[in-house]
Amino acid sequence: MNHCLSVVVQTPAHSAIAPILCYQSELPLAPGTLVRVPLGKRETLGVVWDESAADASPLPELALRPLSGVLQGIAPLNANWRRLVGFTASYYQRSLGEVALAALPPQLRDLSPVQVGRRLKRIRSGAVGDAAPLAAAQTLTVEQTEALQRFHSEPGPFLLFGATGSGKTEVYLQAVQQLLARDALAQALVMVPEINLTPQLEARFRERFVGTYGEDAVASMHSGMTPAQRLKSWLAAHQGVARIVLGTRMAVFASMPTLRLIVVDEEHDPSYKSQEGARYSARDLAVYRSQLESEGTAPGQGCRVLLGSATPSMESWHHSRAEGGRYQRLLMPSRVGASASSTLPRVRLVDMSQQPKRTVFSPPLLAAMQERIARGEQSMIFLNRRGYAPVLQCASCDWKSECPHCSAYRVFHKIDRSLRCHHCGFTERVPRACPSCGDLDLVTVGRGTERLEEQLCELLAEWRRPDGALVRIARIDADSTRLKGALQEQLAQVHSGEVDVLVGTQMIAKGHDFRNITLVAALNPDGALFSCDFRAAERLFSLLMQAAGRAGRDASQGQQSEMWIQTMHAKHALFTALKKHDFAGFAAQQLQEREQAAMPPFSFQALVRAEGRSQEVAQGFLQAASAAAADVPDFERVTLYPPVPMSIQRVANVERAQMLVESASRVALQRFLAGWHEVLQSTRRLPTHKGLIRWAVDVDPLAI
Repeated sequence: MNHCLSVVVQTPAHSAIAPILCYQSELPLAPGTLVRVPLGKRETLGVVWDESAADASPLPELALRPLSGVLQGIAPLNANWRRLVGFTASYYQRSLGEVALAALPPQLRDLSPVQVGRRLKRIRSGAVGDAAPLAAAQTLTVEQTEALQRFHSEPGPFLLFGATGSGKTEVYLQAVQQLLARDALAQALVMVPEINLTPQLEARFRERFVGTYGEDAVASMHSGMTPAQRLKSWLAAHQGVARIVLGTRMAVFASMPTLRLIVVDEEHDPSYKSQEGARYSARDLAVYRSQLESEGTAPGQGCRVLLGSATPSMESWHHSRAEGGRYQRLLMPSRVGASASSTLPRVRLVDMSQQPKRTVFSPPLLAAMQERIARGEQSMIFLNRRGYAPVLQCASCDWKSECPHCSAYRVFHKIDRSLRCHHCGFTERVPRACPSCGDLDLVTVGRGTERLEEQLCELLAEWRRPDGALVRIARIDADSTRLKGALQEQLAQVHSGEVDVLVGTQMIAKGHDFRNITLVAALNPDGALFSCDFRAAERLFSLLMQAAGRAGRDASQGQQSEMWIQTMHAKHALFTALKKHDFAGFAAQQLQEREQAAMPPFSFQALVRAEGRSQEVAQGFLQAASAAAADVPDFERVTLYPPVPMSIQRVANVERAQMLVESASRVALQRFLAGWHEVLQSTRRLPTHKGLIRWAVDVDPLAI
């Protein structure tokens, strides 16, 4: 007897092929089973889906193609995982197959049943631990103890609002430790926003847990791993051998059948929001997944979720308000080793309008850095712009290093004498003379981390360390850490004290535990103060607070740690709040402004982006789709704004436009987007839009 199975496959976005297809099988297979199926002339990986799937393409039985094979030995993906994928596809307006298959390790598609069996055997054989006692935990502060007690006794979700250096990571470790001791099968998921934060977190978790639970008990998941490494971690989590999974946003889809705890560290970070493919928010999905895993369980037996940050997102802060909030707010305002917040870095503002023109490092800042170097302490200079200079310009004819393929300038990199576009990657050697007029006098405009490093080398050339040696300067950004292992090597040099002054971008501004840095300086952060994006101030405040948190993390140095900010707007309200470390006051002001303007979290948004061969085609498609939306359900409850070019409207010779859709109701917005999807599809097929390349919907966008 043959059985008709609904199988999810990965089909091209917005294609006419349904993501769920029917295949013929000699045996009934449980939903969630991984199979190989023919699709066109190729063979692909698929997931058997629920029989009630409404999107399945009904085909006559004689036309059904048989399965190519079943991945034996791998247990079916459970119902909660399938529900998570289904919700993600529906909410973020993407194909079910696109989300489901992207969440699985790519190497699964290529392995034979024998190869799968070998990998499973390796994981099982290494699953037994040494039964050694757990590594000694740190002594908890009163604030940490109270936060953990509330976390275990009250209903969630929870927002852990802790100052930088308050010991949030130890709270995560203790929460995981108590969970594993209480439940012999439980699994925990701990997420960080960026790959470069994973190694140091993994080291702490391995030190604490591997001796008791085995080498495979701690697994990592992020896009920087090789396909073989990703498959090993995924199989370990899926089999329940990996008790703790550490990862970036992709880890929210890890198959963990006994998941009981989710931690989202630095929950405010924009990196949790995907900007390609399914534009999902891993933080929001973590909260939703904890609810899924808790359904049908006894009180206190479900999956708890803990969001942690020193500068929470406005959405999470609003959800954790005292009256009417959905989250519980846990407070840890003091740094470890201090009884009050007085050990937070002192914030000092330098009004650059009072300094001589073209001053890069003000004399007071240089003097403060010299004091640190003389005492054997470290300083960190933060500038969120890599390269030597943002623009190369001709002094005669005003030619600038524009990218021929993008509406942006190519950045001058002095190390390899290149002009490099940071959007499309187009790179050329620096011309000997102006391409427009032939003048040899080409000058740099602005500065990046490369140039800062060069200037510091000149300024500090005569300075000496306490041992009489020359000052050592290091730069950490996307260029200096391009080679594999370079980031870990440079961070190790900072931790060991080999570096006196560290220059870098936001890569070094968050998450790192630098024990000997006592001075942090931010140069020219003013650009975000007057941005058209309403979230720009929130992002800037968060970034500066996180950068300040790298200073004075050793309690013995806390009283003398400082955060210097060189700005042309020293009296701006953002810097006033930052000087007091007053996140609550800053957030209250931001939320008040957003409520008055009906901005998120008091309204709900989606962006429809279109890319075409010309700006007219991209905007024309959006305009036509908007005009045809009148009959879509809940049209009267949403506002469709006119299409406009994106801030960088051309990238790699592709013109980009966007249109904002807004509603006071999340439900109304979702109903409208679901009904509007077919309108967008049909509009795309019209002959008048032949120049359109692609379109995409971004629900809950972080940048407009």
